[in-house]
Amino acid sequence: MPDHFTTDDVERVARLAHLALTNEEKQLFAVQLGDILKYAEQIRQVDTSGIPPTSHAAGSAAPLRADEQRPCLPRAEALAQAPDADREAGLFKVPRVLGS
Repeated sequence: MPDHFTTDDVERVARLAHLALTNEEKQLFAVQLGDILKYAEQIRQVDTSGIPPTSHAAGSAAPLRADEQRPCLPRAEALAQAPDADREAGLFKVPRVLGS
């Protein structure tokens, strides 16, 4: 694993991500990404030979509850708690996310 990140590397990644970066940003990101690589190398050096592999970082997962059918919240009650609902149409209004 290389221990540094060049501005050429940043330019290549930026081109793949369709990002336009200034020279100052390229230099800054080269330093920051280089620091990340150095840290990853430090972590790679840690001896984990005596540690068994795990599938969860926090140990065993919490037990799951039984999947059973329950009554849902009535629409009128849910709409009454919504900040900008169209109660007559029975719809929730949310801010536009796509095509803004």
